[in-house]
Amino acid sequence: MEELHGHDWRVTVVLAGPRLDDEDLLLDFHALESSLKASLEPFAGRTMNGVPPFDRVHPTAERLAEHVGSVLEAGVPAGARLVSVSVEEAPGCIARWIPGDQAS
Repeated sequence: MEELHGHDWRVTVVLAGPRLDDEDLLLDFHALESSLKASLEPFAGRTMNGVPPFDRVHPTAERLAEHVGSVLEAGVPAGARLVSVSVEEAPGCIARWIPGDQAS
């Protein structure tokens, strides 16, 4: 088992949709940013192993991407869809979660 260690994660969220709204937006980035911050806030400056869901599963980049995606999916507005959530834990070390993709 690995010793406890820290990471500076970079999270990338990709959304898509067939149409823009009346303001020519797919969605308000401020709303997405707020949801993303809320999904990550419980882990800021803490040992993830003690914070749900990572008190039950390993706190890997893959699991973090899945967790963030699951939280964000609920808030995606009608007409848009969550395509993927990627977590980069070091340059070039990227885990990508795709909703409904059982192979990820």
